[in-house]
Amino acid sequence: MPKELQTPLLQYLRHTLAIPTDALKMAVKFTEASMGSLPMVLWQYGLIDLYELNQVLDWIDNRDTNEGDLSY
Repeated sequence: MPKELQTPLLQYLRHTLAIPTDALKMAVKFTEASMGSLPMVLWQYGLIDLYELNQVLDWIDNRDTNEGDLSY
């Protein structure tokens, strides 16, 4: 995940999906340790359901489209 998405993504997860800050901190640690995707880690650990995972991925896709070409 690009660094510029982390802060807005975390804000989105906290404010829109109401994921507790402690849960996000744990998920970020797991993401860094496994070099995985934060939305996938949240889903794998049951912090979001499949519908919410799709919402997050759509939000990321829309953000990428609206902000131009982001390099990964």
